[in-house]
Amino acid sequence: MDVALLTIGDEVLAGDTANTNATWLASQISDRGSSVVRILTLPDDQRLIAETVREWSGVFDAIVVTGGLGGTHDDVTAAAIAAAFDRPLTVDDAVREDVVATVAAYRGLEPDAVTADDLELDVDAWAALPAGCRPLVNPAGLCPGCVLGNVYAFPGVPSEMKALFESVAIEFEGNGVSRTIYTSQPEASMIGAIAGVRERFDVTVGSYPGTEANNRLKVTGTDRAVVDAAVRWLGDRIDVVADE
Repeated sequence: MDVALLTIGDEVLAGDTANTNATWLASQISDRGSSVVRILTLPDDQRLIAETVREWSGVFDAIVVTGGLGGTHDDVTAAAIAAAFDRPLTVDDAVREDVVATVAAYRGLEPDAVTADDLELDVDAWAALPAGCRPLVNPAGLCPGCVLGNVYAFPGVPSEMKALFESVAIEFEGNGVSRTIYTSQPEASMIGAIAGVRERFDVTVGSYPGTEANNRLKVTGTDRAVVDAAVRWLGDRIDVVADE
């Protein structure tokens, strides 16, 4: 699978919030054998989000959107995804019940006995999702996520995003495999070896300077035997100090 990640939030673009969601998701998706081929951050702009989702949905196998879900003034992601697919926003009964139960529990109230005044929030605004989507009830917070076509939408709160991703993680299983090797050699001394392994094997090789003494090479392909053979070939030509 080729997967694109779309992070929503003015606060991310302003540098007020680190984009840890994209880093975590990219790692999780890559570990499952799929490829993250695009990462983009957009402001809380409903039109721009809708245009991007509409375009990307026809290009990539899956799009993962994080942030901008909920019932506050700048939460426009659900409406944007609905607009991208020409759908209205609707409220699923099970999602609404979960929102009510979550707020009631937070305030120490019984869900069956609360009223809208007791909750002091617009439940429908928090529960609204694009019509026809697959709702994802949030086990770690208030705001639900959803899946519509090949678009997966999660809240921006990291703990909630992780919980909802785990509920659909199996859908990102792919056939990609990779191994990482570490070397004390500088990148410039490995140019020939990296070019050679790419010519001989059906793999990609990423070279990443290390933060400490060792540099890192990540060898990725779709066949475990080929990846292993490529790593062995590299091991005969560079000083490998560790691999995983």
